[in-house]
Amino acid sequence: MIDFFIKVKQQEAQELPFAIYSKPYKTEVRGFFQKNDHLYFAETLDETGFVFAPFHGSQMILIPKNQSVIWESEIDPLEDTPIADLEVSENEQGKSQFENLIQKAVKAIENGEFTKVVLSRKEILDVPDFDLVTVFTRLIQRFPNVFCYCWYHPKIGLWMGATPERLLKASRKKFCSMALAGTQNFNGTTDVVWERKEIEEQQYVTEFILENLKGLTSEVAVSSPYTVQAGNVLHIKTDIEGIINKTSKLTQVVSVLHPTPAVCGLPKEAAKEFILENEGYDRKYYTGFLGELNKKDFTEKKQKSDLFVNLRCMQIKGKRAHLYMGCGITKESIPEKEWKESVNKSMTMKSVL
Repeated sequence: MIDFFIKVKQQEAQELPFAIYSKPYKTEVRGFFQKNDHLYFAETLDETGFVFAPFHGSQMILIPKNQSVIWESEIDPLEDTPIADLEVSENEQGKSQFENLIQKAVKAIENGEFTKVVLSRKEILDVPDFDLVTVFTRLIQRFPNVFCYCWYHPKIGLWMGATPERLLKASRKKFCSMALAGTQNFNGTTDVVWERKEIEEQQYVTEFILENLKGLTSEVAVSSPYTVQAGNVLHIKTDIEGIINKTSKLTQVVSVLHPTPAVCGLPKEAAKEFILENEGYDRKYYTGFLGELNKKDFTEKKQKSDLFVNLRCMQIKGKRAHLYMGCGITKESIPEKEWKESVNKSMTMKSVL
């Protein structure tokens, strides 16, 4: 991996765009290294390359394959470095603001404005010794079962994350997606009991995806819900797969799915409006999506897209890390419990900084 990271360092020094990433349960890391600093956009999702899209707005940034050098490297075995116990420092002002926001959302749900909304917050940490390669190496070694990435463009900034949620995987007309929601701490086992609030929250997500894909797909199959680990937390997951209709396009499927109820809420537009009016900051690319777009698979001789939701992520600005975390809010949400959940989610990025 040394040569691969030398290439990353050169790209960073020259202020040229790149995306490096490892996919769940894979043993290689892959990179798109753009040859110029131009800002390209994916207009139709028919393009080929690596796409990086925001939560709100239509400007999907593309690192085009035909303007990039593509590198792959095997991931080195995990070094036996224990994760230090992290001190949880309570930000009383941030805690109060977030709990008040959740209380406002619960009232809106009780008033019938929407059934679920996903609210998030941002936390800023000083990282005077931040080194991109060191942190990314920790990320891919500690979280091998999720999508890990580092994305950079001199005109946008540096983002890094380890997300457990796939938005959509598609090849030809086959697709698979997932409904992921509900959260509790991981305490050494995935054999856990879920409360009604989390079960309902996850069911909302599943029903939304199935209902909204009806007109675009056929032969849809759905798994039973099961528990998965993502870093130091657990989620409930349902696998969804099927066939995209011949007349449907990838961009239509993505626009139906994004943003999912797992990062926005239900009904989607009402929840999104509440987020934009009340959250108090710009999510930018947090809860957007990213990944491979129409990558040619030479073994199967067809194009594949593999897109993930940008969760458990951070933006690096100078010597500061901006961490993003969110919680699904329903009528049964307790503000203090949701605050604690957001603190637990922040530990994924804090553990590698």
